[in-house]
Amino acid sequence: MFGQLLLNILIAFLWVLLQDEDQFYFSTFFAGYLVGIGILYVMRRFFFNEFYLHRLFAVMKLLFIFIRELFYSSVVLIKQILSPKLKITPGIFTYRTELKSDVEITALALLLTLTPGSVVIEISPSNDVFYIHAMDIPESKNSVLRAMTTFEKAIMEVTR
Repeated sequence: MFGQLLLNILIAFLWVLLQDEDQFYFSTFFAGYLVGIGILYVMRRFFFNEFYLHRLFAVMKLLFIFIRELFYSSVVLIKQILSPKLKITPGIFTYRTELKSDVEITALALLLTLTPGSVVIEISPSNDVFYIHAMDIPESKNSVLRAMTTFEKAIMEVTR
């Protein structure tokens, strides 16, 4: 993936040099970068790795999923804070994950901890069970499980 990115930047610089302009223009570099994307996409079967923009799109998708979940959980948390009476039942539940590597597990734990209303308390020694504290078990357990599942799928797209 990194080699394809460097090759694409090299194609963009060659494009700038072949344009024979007096100055360096970013628009010319960007046009060369787009030409390089097209060339690399056509030649993608000669590379051992997948096309590098697939992984970039997967990272962007993970970022948008996180922003959506952050917004949703913040709205739920604000509703709880602004209600006149505190009607929450905090609790702990478990979630079994399919992620294997330490990077994947750490990313999932951090993404869940960054969303308001839930915290990863502990991860089992076998790295397949998360112990999660939720602010309101009846209401937020399903949303936390849904978020964990979507985060898990998006993380697998990025790392595998």
